[in-house]
Amino acid sequence: MLPDPATLPYLGMPGYFHLWLLTFVSFFVFGSRVLRHVRVLAQARPENRWDHIGKRIGLVVTNVLGQRRLLDEPMIGVAHLVIFWSFVAYATTFFWNLLRGLIPALAISYPDDVGWVAFCVQALGVLGVIALAVAAVRRYLFTPVSLERSWDAAIILLLIAIVLLSALAGAGFRALAATGEESWRPLGGYLAVIFASLGVTRWQAPTLYLWTWWVHMITVLGFLAYLPYSKHLHLLASPFSVFFASLEPGKMPSASEGASQLEEFTWRQLFSGLACAECGRCDRACPSFVCGEPLSPKQFIHRVKELVLASSGSPAAGNGKKFLGDVVRPEDVWACTTCAACMERCPVFNEHIPLVIEMRRKLVAEGDVQPRLQEAFTNLGRYGNSFGQSERKRAVWTQSLDFKPKDARREAVQWLWYLGEYACYHPALQGITRSLARTLRSAGVDYGILYEAERNSGNDVRRVGEEGLFELLRQKNTATLQQARFNNLFTTDPHVYNTFKNEYPDLNHGRHPVSHYTELLAILLECRQLKVARKLPYRVTYHDPCYLGRYNGVYDPPRAVLKALGMELREMPRSRRQSFCCGGGGGRVWMEETGEAHSRPSESRVREAASLDGVQYLVVACPKDYVMFTDALKTTGLESKLMVKDIAELAEEAVTA
Repeated sequence: MLPDPATLPYLGMPGYFHLWLLTFVSFFVFGSRVLRHVRVLAQARPENRWDHIGKRIGLVVTNVLGQRRLLDEPMIGVAHLVIFWSFVAYATTFFWNLLRGLIPALAISYPDDVGWVAFCVQALGVLGVIALAVAAVRRYLFTPVSLERSWDAAIILLLIAIVLLSALAGAGFRALAATGEESWRPLGGYLAVIFASLGVTRWQAPTLYLWTWWVHMITVLGFLAYLPYSKHLHLLASPFSVFFASLEPGKMPSASEGASQLEEFTWRQLFSGLACAECGRCDRACPSFVCGEPLSPKQFIHRVKELVLASSGSPAAGNGKKFLGDVVRPEDVWACTTCAACMERCPVFNEHIPLVIEMRRKLVAEGDVQPRLQEAFTNLGRYGNSFGQSERKRAVWTQSLDFKPKDARREAVQWLWYLGEYACYHPALQGITRSLARTLRSAGVDYGILYEAERNSGNDVRRVGEEGLFELLRQKNTATLQQARFNNLFTTDPHVYNTFKNEYPDLNHGRHPVSHYTELLAILLECRQLKVARKLPYRVTYHDPCYLGRYNGVYDPPRAVLKALGMELREMPRSRRQSFCCGGGGGRVWMEETGEAHSRPSESRVREAASLDGVQYLVVACPKDYVMFTDALKTTGLESKLMVKDIAELAEEAVTA
């Protein structure tokens, strides 16, 4: 029988005395630092994240226990999954050991005394050591651009390695010293053979077992005390970050005057800094960063973390210090396309875009905007569109039709078509708009439009931070929609789709379901109301719009339409959730380019599409995508290899005999 580590005397006192002392110090250091973090978060603006508890628990199960987002990168994802579960296993046995060690009189065994527990933990420990080696080699020998070689990361890796190796070594020494029923544990037995071959005797093994037990316990207690001071606080914060994730990605933060200082952000926005793992996935997904714009989502959140940590160390450190200006440059804030690729890839569900929007609101409130953006604001306020065109010209595109679409203000319709300003005003898109109008008419769809009463929906207006103008547009649009008579609403523009679905209360509570035109086409084709006259023999690739896909999860209807029309679809490497932004969202179409970028997101995307073997068309379902990619084909010299087509054009071609 092995000696009890907690009852043997050390320095004249029983082991549990020393364990109590170490535990008190560790928990005190840990708790005091965590409490300081909580106090800093308490200074921030309140935000309710306690709704839909069931959904939130589901997120934790899938993305913390299952590590779903990390598995998007299979090799390191599997390694992290193994490290995580070995960490969970050893954390569980640590607290079990701690309880048994602190109170030796408890009638419970040490976890090592329970055969199946010991076997499972040892197996996870071996796998954890292998996975840890993979992670270390990747970080320090084959370092990705988005990762940094820091002492803090090295310390964390070393501590985890000591925790795992000390426990495994203890299992080996235990097996070497044990006889009878204790000697059956296979993993410990293998280690015992190794130790014996190195000259360790059965009589030395109990002492070495005691040493490894104490090394294990002291390391974990030290790890616990160090963690809140470390940049790897995400080990503690990430489960809470996932639990408190936004369940409405298409909806922006509630109206505020913006934020530039720590206390002006919400607690959840600041918590993103504490939860950040600095893995760099957001950088690798960000179109602005990839193309050389002055924006790094990782550094953005890292600076939030530094400000919170500094304020936790000294409560006065963050007071009065302007995060916007002193820490983050305005040009970083304006470079964001709000495509949400960073948030989609983040394994801990950090929320970069709400932080950006808060700072844009502050910049707009202070008048710190580019002239082109200010011109767009003026046009939107005066004409209801950013082109500066008269409202009377909004329906000019209908003049070339051989029929007149119904006016939904004057007669009841089944479907209200809310086009969006690009589909109405942009010369390159008006022909596509007419194609969709003719296709819907051929299917017998009862639809109407609002003619000159339609205005910009305000989606991008809100995302550049002009909350007052957004409210003005929303009020006018809501009043117009209340005068119209319709049952369902569909739109050409994913940006309109997003804001109507998520930010117009009178629409998104089910009174008037909102659809994208590709969803409507998919329904019409499925029920054979829209009949295909001939299959199209094209090989195409499809670009998922950010505000249709990532924000609202509409991936399958556009693909179903292409399949029904007879085309062969080739997916780009970056598709669906990982689709690469065109670069025009978040108001970027209204801004000057910084000049620092080595290429544009749209150019990167058309090169990706052109690299696919035999693909003739880059198919889009967003007016801005059409404009951005058509221009990118010219600047990249790929016009002879690839063409941009809207799904509406292809649908008309297929249904026209």
